[in-house]
Amino acid sequence: MRRLKNISFAHNSFLNMEISEIQETLRNLILEHVPPLQVRQDNANGLEVAGTKEAMQGKQKVSSFYFGSIVPKPKDVRLYFFPIYTHALAFQLSPELKKMLKGKSCFHITKLDEALIFEIKEMIEKGLHLYEEEGLV
Repeated sequence: MRRLKNISFAHNSFLNMEISEIQETLRNLILEHVPPLQVRQDNANGLEVAGTKEAMQGKQKVSSFYFGSIVPKPKDVRLYFFPIYTHALAFQLSPELKKMLKGKSCFHITKLDEALIFEIKEMIEKGLHLYEEEGLV
């Protein structure tokens, strides 16, 4: 049996998780990177994190470059992940995770298994590394 933070896995089947458990799992994956990321918002409406340095976001100078958000909805949890928008060619998604991607940077997550959790964890780490290389964090 393998463990990831406070989650135990007996095998690779989808975990029977409530939306609140999916939200907490994704939240923990993001919060592992605070710092160097900073929390902009953390309340019942969700979690939002950003870089720590001033940067240009489009044509506007911002105090911190947006990284991502976790937003609970009634039937899923939304993972907004901006590095996949700014560095699309750097990410290779599994077919399972790609099915959850709606638009360019929003994942609608209704279920998780061990493989998806590890893929999302690696995706977050890669996004952070890319942002660090560009001086956004």
